[in-house]
Amino acid sequence: MASRILLVRHGQTEWSVTGKHTGLTDIPLDDEGRRGALLLGARLARAPWDGLADAEVRTSPLSRAAETAALAGFARAKEWDALLEWDYGDYEGLTPAQLQERRPGVNIWRDGVPGGESTADLAARADEVIAWARSAPRDVLVFAHGHILRTLGARWLGLDPSFGAALRLDPTSVSVLGWAYGAPALERWNDTGHLG
Repeated sequence: MASRILLVRHGQTEWSVTGKHTGLTDIPLDDEGRRGALLLGARLARAPWDGLADAEVRTSPLSRAAETAALAGFARAKEWDALLEWDYGDYEGLTPAQLQERRPGVNIWRDGVPGGESTADLAARADEVIAWARSAPRDVLVFAHGHILRTLGARWLGLDPSFGAALRLDPTSVSVLGWAYGAPALERWNDTGHLG
């Protein structure tokens, strides 16, 4: 079992600033996102992580995650489609306010996304990542996206993927999934202290 499972949400993009649902659209980091990734790398180089030299590192293949990994000092990260963001289907590129105009009261965690990926499929991908991480003999570090990482947090705890709605996750944040009393636990969540 991995001693630490670190989750990094990619750096800021033009769409994350405006709150647009950014699933499979390959939006690059903006200048602030690149700066944040460099600051994250400096933080992960210090204690308690000490550079994570032996960690197994994976990234979503989308450029905003892969560039965050590279700028943070983890260019060795292997791309993995299981870490892709939720396919938002018809909601791709829309802000929460625009979704509410279309369908008042809609909640994607509860109601799903027409033309996109089901929450069951999203949870299955998260479970695949968790199974891999739990079988790793050393630390695991993944670079990915807000909703897939929130789903990972929920599934790590054995909860329905809809619990991800309660797990806020900011760009360039670091979170740690670990153990408490032999049970899965959140050790750290949505930590952006390195951004100052």
